[in-house]
Amino acid sequence: MALRSVNPATGELLESFREQTAKEVDAAVKQAHQAFISWSGLAMERRSAPLRKAAAVLRAEKTALARMMSEEMGKPVLQASAEVEKCALVCEYYAENGPSMLQPERIASDAADSYVRFDPLGVILAVMPWNFPLWQVFRFAAPALLAGNTCLLKHASGVSRCAARIEEVFRRAAFPAHVFTALRIGSAQVEALLARPLVRAVTLTGSDAAGRAVAATAGRQLKKTVLELGGSDPFIVLADAPLSPCVASAVSSRMINNGQSCIAAKRFIVVRGIYSRFRSAFTAAVSALKTGNPLDESNDLGPLARADLVDELERQVRASVRGGARVLTGGKRIKGQGFFFQPTVLDGVQPGMPAYDEELFGPVAALIRAADDEDALRIANDTAFGLGASIWTANRKKAQALAARVEAGSVFINGMVKSDPRFPFGGIKMSGFGRELSSYGIKEFVNIKTVVIS
Repeated sequence: MALRSVNPATGELLESFREQTAKEVDAAVKQAHQAFISWSGLAMERRSAPLRKAAAVLRAEKTALARMMSEEMGKPVLQASAEVEKCALVCEYYAENGPSMLQPERIASDAADSYVRFDPLGVILAVMPWNFPLWQVFRFAAPALLAGNTCLLKHASGVSRCAARIEEVFRRAAFPAHVFTALRIGSAQVEALLARPLVRAVTLTGSDAAGRAVAATAGRQLKKTVLELGGSDPFIVLADAPLSPCVASAVSSRMINNGQSCIAAKRFIVVRGIYSRFRSAFTAAVSALKTGNPLDESNDLGPLARADLVDELERQVRASVRGGARVLTGGKRIKGQGFFFQPTVLDGVQPGMPAYDEELFGPVAALIRAADDEDALRIANDTAFGLGASIWTANRKKAQALAARVEAGSVFINGMVKSDPRFPFGGIKMSGFGRELSSYGIKEFVNIKTVVIS
């Protein structure tokens, strides 16, 4: 079966890739294991050097890489350029800080000496999504490689061009052969791949359905798993919130990457006293957004990545409207070539509607009125997801008290939820488990080994 790369702005086929056979995948696993034996034996300073080179390669190729992302999955080109820069930053961050994070930690005891060391696990499989086709890979690969593991990438089939270019970046950065390998396989091969003994762990970013499938397979094999899944992040606006920066952040938070982000704000929970003013300003700002060719820097939004995503988003909007929600702006697919959907605001969203209960993966915002601060917190936690949350108020003490009670992996006060190499990133509930980035992320795929000398 061929892996197809399609331009979502036009619907045209960009390229087809032959899927690798099970025999070819088995050979790739063995080569990655052989590479691990030598790679893991290098001093961490030796492993840091190619990470720094990878950052330089990314910056040198930023324009071309950004254009490729825009053509293959529809990301606005300026956002794609920023994504490349972020990948370079995460490589530099771990090249600089990773070695100290993995230094042995002495523990006081009655022994002559006792300490914990952090040893690599081996071959790690990464199952990655299409929406941030470079960043999702580099934020996993940089710490995993620095720690001494080798990586196999099973990327989303629709971004096979991106997968090939990522492998090329690592090769040009002078990583040894087979330390990082991009496989050309579909989802049907993942279960058999995970069952191979030389694959020691797996990380997945994707839907909760994909996470369940991979976690079940990994569980049968007793293999370490990190999952970063969907989100329906609350954006909580309290009565004393600074309206202008709040609305600007709300628009950016919802519409980044054409609304196709796990940590995008999706449910805008606004306290009664400021609801009307926020609704008016937010709707006006969303209405002013320009949708079109993602390579045109004047456009704010591009297409959704696939035709079926437009179909699903349209179903969710229609069902929510039938349930009583009101469309303030947008609400429909854009006719013509490509997979475009109007930037949309839904008012009066209530439990039982898809806009309340499900993740909306596209440029649709759900407005929900809260009676007061406590009601806003209740609504924020009334979801199966728990990835990120944003709280807006002039009262920092109040915000911190609420942040402690929000059920999410990250809470940003008066700011937009985002991933940052310095902070651990991940979720709870149906948003997954485990952490990426920071010192917590680099230790997910190591053997935390106790050594005691009597």
